[in-house]
Amino acid sequence: MELRASNASCQNGSLISLYCSSHEVLCQIVGDLSPQVPSNVTSHGWKERFRQNYSFYVGLGLAFLSSLLIGSSVILKKKGLQRLVASGATRAVDGGYGYLKDAMWWAGFLTMAAGEVANFGAYAFAPATVVTPLGALSVLISAILSSYFLGESLNLLGKLGCVICVAGSTVMVIHAPEEEKVATVVEMAAKMKDTGYIVFAVLLLVVCLILIFVVAPRYGQRNILIYILICSMIGAFSVSAVKGLGITIKNFFQGMPVVRHPLPYILSLILALSLSTQVNFLNRALDIFNTSLVFPIYYVFFTTVVVTSSVILFKEWYSMSAVDIVGTLAGFVTIILGVFMLHAFKDLDISQTSLPHMHKTPTPSPTPEPTAIRLEDKNVLVDNIELSSTPSPEEKPKVFIIHS
Repeated sequence: MELRASNASCQNGSLISLYCSSHEVLCQIVGDLSPQVPSNVTSHGWKERFRQNYSFYVGLGLAFLSSLLIGSSVILKKKGLQRLVASGATRAVDGGYGYLKDAMWWAGFLTMAAGEVANFGAYAFAPATVVTPLGALSVLISAILSSYFLGESLNLLGKLGCVICVAGSTVMVIHAPEEEKVATVVEMAAKMKDTGYIVFAVLLLVVCLILIFVVAPRYGQRNILIYILICSMIGAFSVSAVKGLGITIKNFFQGMPVVRHPLPYILSLILALSLSTQVNFLNRALDIFNTSLVFPIYYVFFTTVVVTSSVILFKEWYSMSAVDIVGTLAGFVTIILGVFMLHAFKDLDISQTSLPHMHKTPTPSPTPEPTAIRLEDKNVLVDNIELSSTPSPEEKPKVFIIHS
């Protein structure tokens, strides 16, 4: 397209000729080029300012609420599974579904559902690489509550491990990469059609199927990592589906025709299948292994897979500086160290009172000096001999029998 103007200035009355291929259009400016302010700029202005300035903090608050609810739900579900075992019903690890009749388990399930709804909103307002690391707070909450309500021991190193997990999550949030702007369902569909993400998703799906049908029946009840790996890998699909559905809801309220697009329905099906699979295998892990171990290890693997999936899908780290990349990796390694402290030293009886130098060593009493007896004092020697030869009342007399 070629533009020619009859005069240099763009004032009222100026003529502009537009050439596109063989067509020519002559336009005359009848108003200033300065944009006119729409009448509803006030109503849209505060919404835009709120979205730019406070949406991140709204997502952060929803992530905190989600961690509180999810951490509490694990305790309720564990109590329901314990009641199932006490009643003599078939355990969840053996394929039993008696927990579906237990009110305590349903209370935990509904609490977890509320936490996932809050997590859903957090993903809609904040990047996934900011929301996901905050799940360390649920690790801390579940570990503390399990020590009080389930009687599971949490020693001093376990408590320090929880604090280290929170510190590592804070570092990851500070250095979290900026998510690439994906504002519409069409853009989300284009991202999911990328070759790199398709290869990553297919690899995850194949590994999950091998773990579910080959590895889990043989080693699932002996190795804590099997069920947790399944839940973590399936979690990558659920987070991507939640992110896409959050964008869909925002587009719906913006008046876009998202109902006609097939992606929301595909994402809803993926979310339903992935969540049901996660609940099933997480129940099996909680039924066999300690809660204070299952949840931290699940958090580490889940965060690793989700962050990797977000990097591949949204290409978040392309615009990051070297400092932010190192900070993100350092925060994640810190979380892994915290979880290692929870897992490796769980059987040690370590408390604050057992630490060295917590109590002063009592000063030993001086050894009394032996009393010197002079040989000249015959009466004392005779008395000592008689006292030593006299049997005590508690001592029975000894009888010797001599056979000739």
